[in-house]
Amino acid sequence: MPAHSQNGPTPWPELPPLDQWADTCTTVHMWTQIVGKIRLEQGPWVNHSWGSTLYVTSTGLTTSPIPYQGQTFTIDFDFVAHQLVITTSNGRKVVFSLEPMSVADFHDKIFDALACLGIQVHILARPVEVPEAIPFARNTRNRSYHRQAIHAFWQALVQVNRVFSEFRAGFLGKCSPVHFFWGAFDLAVTRFSGREAPKHPGGVPNCADWVMEEAYSHELASAGFWPGTGLGEAAFYAYAYPEPHGYREAAIQPAAARFHEGLGEYILPFDAVRASSDPDAALLSFLQSTYQAAADNGGWDRETLECLPPNPK
Repeated sequence: MPAHSQNGPTPWPELPPLDQWADTCTTVHMWTQIVGKIRLEQGPWVNHSWGSTLYVTSTGLTTSPIPYQGQTFTIDFDFVAHQLVITTSNGRKVVFSLEPMSVADFHDKIFDALACLGIQVHILARPVEVPEAIPFARNTRNRSYHRQAIHAFWQALVQVNRVFSEFRAGFLGKCSPVHFFWGAFDLAVTRFSGREAPKHPGGVPNCADWVMEEAYSHELASAGFWPGTGLGEAAFYAYAYPEPHGYREAAIQPAAARFHEGLGEYILPFDAVRASSDPDAALLSFLQSTYQAAADNGGWDRETLECLPPNPK
């Protein structure tokens, strides 16, 4: 059943319980890692791994144009038509269906498709940021593709991307794009104070410590959304690095938000946002209050860093 706001039905979708599509989540996560690694290999390095991320589109997720021998190509997940689409700047295209198939089969299909387009790419062909890093070409375990579930998750990404983008507009300082990290399968946006941070301890499963050290080289306040792997339900998160004294005791809105000691982050269930009378406002209050907790307790120069979006009218 659709949720309702004060103005009628909300576009925020109902997500199935994670245990009903957990293998699909893992399978598509691995597919996005393969695609993300292709972008990472071919594109220029951008600080904090920003040059490897995916972006939400009106039909799914995209790499954006990837450079290759004086031209570009784009890889798109279409979660409406349920297709993987590779398009080149010289007008060529290869499409194959997204359907139940193993990670190994997807790996072979995408590299066969690239070869048909004359594109040769070599990647580190195993996943990162997961406890068990089965090489993609040998992963026949994860093979589920639940169309309705992944479509609903993408619809949630559309809404979250829209609100995250609005939140991002209120910051003059260094701020990440709103982008999808295939390492942790999450949509995120990050603000920076401008000051350097202590060296990150690393220790992320199957991820080189230098990656985390570079990603967390400067003070930040980050927020994101993920399906809830390890938590059990789709949720928003927010954290600060380094975490300032008093951060965990801050007054965070809305009331459904809580600090999760195990994760070391503030958590807000997706369903709590969806069921609220104004989902956009509920999420914005979470983003703003967690950011303020980081900035105020961390002594950020908020007057210099923040802004009101310009009014073109």
